[in-house]
Order: sequence, then C-alpha cells, then structure tokens
Amino acid sequence: MTDFSQLAPDTVVAYVSSRAALSSRIDATGIHSIREVGDGNLNLVFIVEDSAGASLVLKQSLPHVRTDPSWPMTRERSAREATVLARHGAADPSHVPALYDFDAEHYVLAIENLSDHQVWRNELNNGLTHEYAAAELGRYVARTAFATSPIGLSAIEHKLLLAEAVNPELCEITEDLVFTEPYIDHPHNAVLPANEPDLQAIQGDAELVHEMGLAKYRFMTAAQSLIHGDLHTGSVFVRAATADSPASVRAFDSEFGFVGPTGFDLGALWANFVIAAARAEALGAPDRAALLLTLPSQLLSAFEAEYRALWPSRVDPRVWGDGILDELVAGTRTDAAVFAGAKAIRRMVGFAKASDIETLPPDAREGAVRGVLLAGRALATSRLRTASVAALSAESATLLRAAATPPAPAV
Repeated sequence: MTDFSQLAPDTVVAYVSSRAALSSRIDATGIHSIREVGDGNLNLVFIVEDSAGASLVLKQSLPHVRTDPSWPMTRERSAREATVLARHGAADPSHVPALYDFDAEHYVLAIENLSDHQVWRNELNNGLTHEYAAAELGRYVARTAFATSPIGLSAIEHKLLLAEAVNPELCEITEDLVFTEPYIDHPHNAVLPANEPDLQAIQGDAELVHEMGLAKYRFMTAAQSLIHGDLHTGSVFVRAATADSPASVRAFDSEFGFVGPTGFDLGALWANFVIAAARAEALGAPDRAALLLTLPSQLLSAFEAEYRALWPSRVDPRVWGDGILDELVAGTRTDAAVFAGAKAIRRMVGFAKASDIETLPPDAREGAVRGVLLAGRALATSRLRTASVAALSAESATLLRAAATPPAPAV
C-alpha cells in the first residue's frame, strides 16, 4: 500500500486515484504534469494537470517547519484551513479558491488551481498596484464576517463553529510573533545596526507596549467571526481584467484561521499597504506611495458598505438595531487600525519579515524600516485619539516620507 503520509511527485498519481471526490475534477489515468511549487515553511504543494487541461492543487501540511525540522507544527491546521475554505466559500465563493476535497487522515487539501493569478505582494514589489483588489477584499471580509458571526448565525451555530475552528497552536504563533516578541529581547528579533535605536525605542515605549498588551488580549478573546488569520498581500492572488475575463482576487493560505476579531484581517492588509508604500518612498516614488496609502480607505469603505448592505438579513433583529450596526462598524475600524500597527511593526522586527523591505538595498532599507515602525506606532495607538482612516493614512505618509533614506546613487 502506498504511503501518503508525506506526498512526493512519484506518489501523487496514486494519491489522486485513491480519492473518489477528485474523479470528476481530474483524470487520474491521464496526468501528465506534477509540479511541486511550495516555497513556504509549512506545507508541501503540488500542481497536478491532466492531458485534457484539467488541474488542481494538492496542499499537505507538514509536521514541522521545512527549514527547521526541530520546530514541530500541528498537522491539524489543514483541518482548520478546510473549515475556513468551506465556510468562506459558502459566504463569498468569488474570493477564495474552491475546495474540492479534504483528506483528514493524510492532512491533504485539494483546491482550485489559480496558476493564472499572481501573488499580490510580488506584483506590488514589481510596481504593479492592482488597486481594485483592496475594495474586493473589503467586501470579502464583510461577507465572511457577517456569515460566520452571531449576526449571521444562530447563537448555537456560532458556538459550534467556534469549537470547530479552534486553532490554539497557530494562534499562539500569532500571539507571540505579532504581539509579544517585538517588545522584548528575543532571538527572532533582528534589524540593521542603523535600526537598533529604532528597535530600542519601540521596546522602551510604555504606551505602545500597553496598547499591544490590550490588542493581544482582544485577539485572544474577541470571538466575533471566522477570520482568515493571516491575510497579508502574500496570501492574496490577483489577476487583472482582460478582454476575455474579469479581474479576480482570491485569499488563500488560511491555515491560521479561527473565530476571532474581524478587524484583524483588515488590519493585516492595512499594515501591508503601509509597508508597500514605504518601499515606494525608499525607491524615490512618492506618487506611488501616495496611491498605495489610498488602499486602506478603499478597503475599509468597501467593508463598511457591504456589511451595511447585509445588515437587514441579520438573524436576530429584536435588540440588534441600526445603532448596534454603527457600533460594530466603528469598533471593527478601530480594531483594524490597532492591528495594522501591530502587524506593521512585527514585519520590520521579528521572524519572517516582508520582502517589500528586505529586498531593498541596506541604505534604503534603514529609512523604510524606521518609517514603518513610526507609522506602526501611530496606528497601534490610534484608538487613543479620533481619526479617520484617511487621516491615519495621511499621518503614515508624512512619517514614511520623513524617514526615507533613498538608495545612494550608483558610482
């Protein structure tokens, strides 16, 4: 009997043949291409195609980090990702890959092949904005948040979903990497020597550390909706519109999903828009930076409009009137800003930094990191003052531009 505990190119055909749920998706007897494409730390990923052009992706969770086998990882995260894909696909199928099959025994997801899309972070790094994606993702978060919260589910259904999607091991990673490690002396923290004073300033900022403690508590306790859990520009596929097909935006890699604060997904995207803008400033493209800093407003405006449009279909209108809607939207917006600050800071200081900044020359990277840390601090403490999303983005623009250290001219 073939061992499917850890798939390899020479076992993929036998695996596909063994899964009845895939028989209508791909011809297991006519498979002509198997490509391993996983470049992350946690999973094996194969694109499988048959001779008729049908294709799918197999994603299998590993029991450890690929680059560090001594770092164990629960394989059950694939079950949580299957839950997110199924629930989000039911609420908003246009913004996630289709889920074809989940093999709980071998921790394998079979999902839609989106090879005709590009990773949004890569596109941004190459100077391609795909501006439409921000509003699309705002609508995605609104639809999935509404459908998986007590606003769209009965009280019992929501509690059962909370139990089904509980994800303690990966939540602990976020709790450590995002909300704790950047503010203490930790081996995951590393910056350029020129940015050491910036790191020390972050760690010595009592007000900021206090706000991060509150944000961590909210992340751990606000069981609002089934969130993606790691919704940055590197976990979004984009495809620009053509004469033959509309634009497409898909959120993928949702293995960090759980029932948590809705604003966390919005904040993660917001942080990455700030990071992309810092890259643009560092490369001497202030107009592009300004454009990128319009994306948080587009994201939050689309979220709010869609959530308000869904509100009349809430399951229990008895005491949840329109005033509650206003409070929910305002609270999510506040959470998003604070979480954006946390995510921005974490990507500059801790483990798994953002390629937007890491691929800059060191002299330009110094100012970009400093700018993101300052902008992150401003966002993370924003609940202490009243400010619109546009005003917060304008503040980010000022901080990024003042901190920028463009690369030295070639000699």
